[in-house]
Amino acid sequence: MLELIELLSNTYKSRLTELQAELAAQREKIKDLESKIEIDPLADVLNRRGFDRELNCAISQNVRYGTSIAIIFIDLDHFKAINDRWGHPVGDEVLRMIAKALTRNVRGSDVIARVGGDEFAVLLWHISEAGALGKARAIEEIIAATEIPTAGGRVSVGASAGVAMIGPGDRPSALMARADAEMYSRKSQRTRHTNDIGNRAA
Repeated sequence: MLELIELLSNTYKSRLTELQAELAAQREKIKDLESKIEIDPLADVLNRRGFDRELNCAISQNVRYGTSIAIIFIDLDHFKAINDRWGHPVGDEVLRMIAKALTRNVRGSDVIARVGGDEFAVLLWHISEAGALGKARAIEEIIAATEIPTAGGRVSVGASAGVAMIGPGDRPSALMARADAEMYSRKSQRTRHTNDIGNRAA
């Protein structure tokens, strides 16, 4: 009888160990799937969902510690024309190359995301407004200098970048809207500048 009880106990312990291992493996799979849900499969950076999570964390840090954090909202110029002229594969490659260029030119603590079809956002930690504005202008130059070789020649695209600093009481939606508005203001400024140059040349 004792031998039977010992056998059943050992069998139970062995099965329990197996189930615990299976549960741990399933948890790892779930964790992996959750991380993939927040990654843009084309650009291999965070998507809007992942960026919103990081933005909420940044707002909490600002509230708790007063950390100086900025958002740069980036919109590519005339990206639809690239798709129309060169095709979507070239347009996709442009997005991939821009994501790589952004990754190379920000700090490891900063966050990059593709938040729309031709829109990117960068979350900059521990930076002043002047520093963020300087970084935004540098990003515009980096994107303009990024060229994609094709059979028909090299393809490049411009970009406009707007900056918003996280402040007291900010909500993610309001913060993104402010950065978006700054981006459109910058786009108008760049368009006027281009037109002025064209008029002087004429």
